[in-house]
Amino acid sequence: MPSPADRNPRSVLKRIAHRAMIDRGLDPDFSQAALAELAAIRGAAFKTSPPARDLRPLLWCSIDNDDSRDLDQLSVAEALPDGSVKLSVAIAEVALLVKQGSALDQHAQKNTTSVYTAGAIFPMLPEKLSTDLTSLGFEADRLAIVIEMVFSREGSLAKSDIFEAIVKNRAKLAYNSVAAWLEEGGPMPAAIGAVVGLEENLRLQYRTTQQLRALRHKRGALSLQTLEARPVFSGDDLHDLVADQSNGAKSLIEELMVAANGITARYLSSKKFPSIRRVVRTPNHWDRIVELAAERGSTLPKEPDGIALEQFLLAARKKDPAYFPDLSLCVIKLLGRGEYVVESPGGETPGHFGLAVKDYAHSTAPNRRFPDLLIQRLLKAAMAASAPPYSNDELSALAQHCTEQEDAAKKVERQLAKSAAAMLLAPRIGEKFDATVTGASEKGTWVRIFHPPVEGKLEKGFEGWKVGDRLRVQLAYTDVERGYVDFVRAD
Repeated sequence: MPSPADRNPRSVLKRIAHRAMIDRGLDPDFSQAALAELAAIRGAAFKTSPPARDLRPLLWCSIDNDDSRDLDQLSVAEALPDGSVKLSVAIAEVALLVKQGSALDQHAQKNTTSVYTAGAIFPMLPEKLSTDLTSLGFEADRLAIVIEMVFSREGSLAKSDIFEAIVKNRAKLAYNSVAAWLEEGGPMPAAIGAVVGLEENLRLQYRTTQQLRALRHKRGALSLQTLEARPVFSGDDLHDLVADQSNGAKSLIEELMVAANGITARYLSSKKFPSIRRVVRTPNHWDRIVELAAERGSTLPKEPDGIALEQFLLAARKKDPAYFPDLSLCVIKLLGRGEYVVESPGGETPGHFGLAVKDYAHSTAPNRRFPDLLIQRLLKAAMAASAPPYSNDELSALAQHCTEQEDAAKKVERQLAKSAAAMLLAPRIGEKFDATVTGASEKGTWVRIFHPPVEGKLEKGFEGWKVGDRLRVQLAYTDVERGYVDFVRAD
């Protein structure tokens, strides 16, 4: 007979997540060899030759989720006399502690990412590393890779540099409270007021990144808003699933990361180094995106055009803000998945259609994404004028593997979101909901309801529907173990 702990929602979801990890070819547990290596690590990364710059006096801060402990980047701004602004991003030093080819590295390479599920978090690196020794925690002296960028008054990149430095996080901040303060005139978080000068520094970061964001969207970056379901627990009881909304603090960090990842890619190219790029190719299903726009009274060109699509999205959000997250999800699915590819010296990659950037190398989360750890090793070799630590063939194989494993991780996360939704919806069999078609293929038709924000399969009456169509559905079946939420046409 199962114990009470085995029956509570949190434990059930954790067990399901553990099994789903294995089913998808991911390792939920660290090997004994990896744990032995972990036990032998005595302290945070440190080096003396050549000496790193000491940037601890700067007003570095982190902005992340309220409960985040794996802090992988800090930021700071400086207004320069000519009106330009220097933005600096400090990235956690991971490569010194996680040696290439080690058991810890093998686990990270197997999974390629931390997996965040409703049941549990499965970190790419053990918590002692990801949330402590490599995390840029509050008031901790840490070695970091600093990406320094100077932007003109108009927002164009004037110059950049990459180097090693010692940094210290002066304030651990959270997205929602920072956004409420920056955007809505809410109370200033106490951690900001506790550091002299940090208020204006953050406002400068916000103003500058908003300018960068506006310029990028003029080039065709897409304004997309999705509803990621986040579980809300009361003790071990699942209380709700709520949509994780975008906000100004998240856009601040997003712009810093997009800019820093571009600098990283171009730096490696300038050193004649190969790199792994994150790309989203020109969409294969542009014709259906054109249909979606036409159904809403807008016209898009026959050939993919990011600027025209962005204009349609902005108009659609203004016209129907409640529906916009579902429209965004439809567009994202029709754009196609992102993937990792290798760019060889002198070569060229497709770029990232959704972000409207050509050069984009994931580099800002090396303690929770393996491609970023690869990039960090390449960066350190390039800075030291050493040979690349990976051959082009090795990088090509790793890029494909990272794409496959990231897809597997997302499927685990989606499955657990559905298992959590099935828990909440089980008492509501027979209820009717407004829904939007988010997937339509020979395998079936999927719809999303608004609360809880979750997708389910349309089991009956699914013929003829297209992505973006709206309909009324009735909840017919739930299965927590398999993450099934099934609907039928309400009429």
